[in-house]
Amino acid sequence: MRIIDLSRTIEEGMHVYPGDPEVKIEKVQTMSSHTWELSYIQMGSHTGTHVDAFSHMHIGMESIDEIPIERFMGKAQLVARKDDWEPGIGLLFQEMIGIEDLERILKSKPRFVGGDLDEELERELLKHGIITYTDLVNLDKIPKSKTFMFIGLPLKIKSGDGSPVRAIAIIEE
Repeated sequence: MRIIDLSRTIEEGMHVYPGDPEVKIEKVQTMSSHTWELSYIQMGSHTGTHVDAFSHMHIGMESIDEIPIERFMGKAQLVARKDDWEPGIGLLFQEMIGIEDLERILKSKPRFVGGDLDEELERELLKHGIITYTDLVNLDKIPKSKTFMFIGLPLKIKSGDGSPVRAIAIIEE
């Protein structure tokens, strides 16, 4: 078994979506002053590798704490537009995908979709109850078209529109 970390490291100065809050991390307690370490972290809910709740773009739809935990994990494949997609599993894309891919994605009934999604496609996927993941890294380390286990658990934020995640791929070898 091999585990691939698909998460971007959260740090001050990292790229954020234009207009989103910058990441701030401040050490407030140290080993020398308190005999433990504690940091204050400030960032947007869509910072780095993150998952979007349906409520991110749609009024009245489920927030991150209302979506059942099992929806944030499952079988997945790294796919390309030209590939045949196994129905009912998660689809991760290395390439940018857009609204022109919506009908084909909906037809495969994916568990979730991850990758570089344009805003219009993301909005439609969320409207149809498909969880979206953004800013995944190390996708090039996943064997193409081989099924693997994906886990991308969010923080349980009350009425959360999204959450940073520690996303991983578990590859059986």
